[in-house]
Amino acid sequence: MSQHRISLSLALAGVAAAFTLALPGMASAAAYEHPANNEQGVTVHPDHFVSQKTRAQVKAETEAAVKQGGLSFGEGSFPREIPHSGSSKTREQVIQELREESPSEREARLQSISG
Repeated sequence: MSQHRISLSLALAGVAAAFTLALPGMASAAAYEHPANNEQGVTVHPDHFVSQKTRAQVKAETEAAVKQGGLSFGEGSFPREIPHSGSSKTREQVIQELREESPSEREARLQSISG
């Protein structure tokens, strides 16, 4: 039984090691990055990069993704619009309501806040 567990763990470790070793090769798979024997591990040749889209097309796709919510936080350089819930009451009105609430209403409010 213990031999079976050791071989299973060795197999999993081998798969993890193979995947880890393959990652740098996949990361430098871009046509304008070439392996190099330096600290960075690659040399970048921007002149080898050939784009299939114009700048205007990329901007339009990005704006469409932002409008549809397709970009997660940090992927775009635009702040997302936060929908304004917009209370119709002023601060003074809310304070006045809190002062005028009954003890049972206050208990219910505090209970709903605390869970």
